Amino acid sequence: MYQHILISTDGSEIAQKGVYHGLALAKAFGAKVTFIAVCETLLPYTGLGDTSALTYQEFAAIQREATRRVLSAAQEDAGRMGVESAVVLLENVAPADGIVETAKTLGCDLIAMSSHGRRGVRRMLLGSVTAEVLVLSTVPVLVAR
Repeated sequence: MYQHILISTDGSEIAQKGVYHGLALAKAFGAKVTFIAVCETLLPYTGLGDTSALTYQEFAAIQREATRRVLSAAQEDAGRMGVESAVVLLENVAPADGIVETAKTLGCDLIAMSSHGRRGVRRMLLGSVTAEVLVLSTVPVLVAR
């Protein structure tokens, strides 16, 4: 049924639920997976004093390395389950747009991700990548909670 599953993760405990469910499905169907993580490497402007180019470069390097560690851990999980995996690290894109576009580009037939389950004002203020993916995607989306 599924041949290529895109699994979104940010390394959080909540995201791990999506990783687990995506890997379980991949194992059951003999599908390959691609893990995707979106990395924000642009340092927010604070307006506080001088911020050097080196500070921006250091921030970007730290963010990239943290995201690489998240993707590496996910690949280790896949390896332990005997599931073929690849990774995609995106930088400075809207997460939902990046996830949906990557699924389309790679020909994935399922997106697996998790949701914090926020509602009301908290959801409005904090946003929901999962909700955006559900609206934008033409590919089925599995949401783990």
